[in-house]
Amino acid sequence: MYTDGASRGNPGPGGYGTILMYKGHAKELSAGYRRTTNNRMELMAVIAGLEALRKEGLHVKIYSDSQYVVNSVEKGWLKNWMATGFRGGKKNRDLWERYHDLARKHHLQFFWVKGHATNPHNNRCDELATQAADGTGLLEDEGFETEG
Repeated sequence: MYTDGASRGNPGPGGYGTILMYKGHAKELSAGYRRTTNNRMELMAVIAGLEALRKEGLHVKIYSDSQYVVNSVEKGWLKNWMATGFRGGKKNRDLWERYHDLARKHHLQFFWVKGHATNPHNNRCDELATQAADGTGLLEDEGFETEG
């Protein structure tokens, strides 16, 4: 799975792009939101990809250019935030809890990739995310607008 998020302003209109790849097949996912943040869209890209999986117990490699997302999982930050009830004003609790519920169903491994570089899948996710952010019919990011 390749993922990317984008926002036009932070906060501002945003979107995510995800590519699911399996045995030579690829499925692209994207959506835009009227008011959100870049970090929320980076995380929504992962969530959307996980929600699209039809089976549980899969081994999924997730490639993201978001150090926020990759480090939160791989360095155990999320585990600490969950244990302390997100004390200290940690943001995006709604999305992290949603991610956590999905993550427990699979075997996930995150890899950081340099954004806007030579990785064609990451670049395509960036295109999907920015097109979604610039699109019409933007969705409401309820968690941001109530938290915000």
